[in-house]
Amino acid sequence: MTIRLPGAGGALRTYEPRTEPLAVAPGTPFTSRTVFSAAHVVADPFADVSPDSPAAVDWDATLAFRRHLWSHGLGVAEAMDTAQRGMGLDWAGAAELIRRSAAEAKSVGGRIACGVGTDQIASGSLAEVRAAYEEQLALVEESGAQAILMASRALAAAASSPEDYLEVYGHLLRQAAEPVVLHWLGPMFDPALEGYWGSADLDAATDTFLDVIAAHPDKVDGIKVSLLDAQREIDIRRRLPKGVRCYTGDDFNYPELIAGDEQGFSHALLGIFDPLGPLAAQAVRVLDTGDVRGFRDLLDPTVGLSRHLFQTPTRFYKTGVVFLAWLAGHQSHFTMVGGLQSARSLPHFATAYELADGLGLFPDPKLAEERMKTLLSVYGVNQ
Repeated sequence: MTIRLPGAGGALRTYEPRTEPLAVAPGTPFTSRTVFSAAHVVADPFADVSPDSPAAVDWDATLAFRRHLWSHGLGVAEAMDTAQRGMGLDWAGAAELIRRSAAEAKSVGGRIACGVGTDQIASGSLAEVRAAYEEQLALVEESGAQAILMASRALAAAASSPEDYLEVYGHLLRQAAEPVVLHWLGPMFDPALEGYWGSADLDAATDTFLDVIAAHPDKVDGIKVSLLDAQREIDIRRRLPKGVRCYTGDDFNYPELIAGDEQGFSHALLGIFDPLGPLAAQAVRVLDTGDVRGFRDLLDPTVGLSRHLFQTPTRFYKTGVVFLAWLAGHQSHFTMVGGLQSARSLPHFATAYELADGLGLFPDPKLAEERMKTLLSVYGVNQ
């Protein structure tokens, strides 16, 4: 089993894949951390659509992947950035995804939280932004899922001061039936969110973010911070009111943040736990025993792959996530909604394959090798 992969400068090099996957099996529920994987959607490869068309989703394969995550004890964070929310998946598609996934979670006993945004409008007044949030919050609560209040492009455009954020979020939190997760997504994931919370100064933005929570601590289950800044996340979680959790969204520094320190730790809500699901679950179960070193020994080696998938432009990390799901056999094709399979280069795919294979992430290494060779042949690389 050898495969020729493109290396630096376009030259081909020989790589020898591993022959056995990492031995990981479903296990007991987690006891020390609450862990969500933000899950991708599987496109319908036979739909005659363009990148501008509404998403055509293969619902059977999409729900099967969620059952895979639940089987390992992970929660599913649904209709989030990883599901190409706002990058191929519009509100109509997200609403259907929420309904179907929430019903599936109920049928199998899986934990689910769903994204609440404003993507049914492109722009609008503060009142229109608030109404858009309310519509989505109602749908998520009616589905029986926990709500994740996502950052809004429309709010970023409409707000003129930190007070506008305090007013909109305060209104939503007061009417939420159950505690929600507040999500701060940085501009590296979505450039339209630059200056969120009313300031491009992260210290000032952090103060506003914490003011929202301090005013409604009983309505905030936790926060998800996706700024790729480990120290800032640590500083924020140390300032949270008692009982409000921090869910790391830092796909660069998650092992150390989940492990924590003498003053606390982060739970997790991560896109990288889509391809890492079984391995991440095994690591958290080791952490449940108090074995921090064993946890780090399992999870630290995955950071290289995560940093590769999330390299700039970070918003295209979904391409690598779906690529690895195809290689791992979770779907039969490498097609994405919005045509996003074209967003990364062949050398990027080759490195992702090699890093994932080295970690033993592919249940069938031979299948992964064959599919990688198929992709290479499309680019003119004959083995």
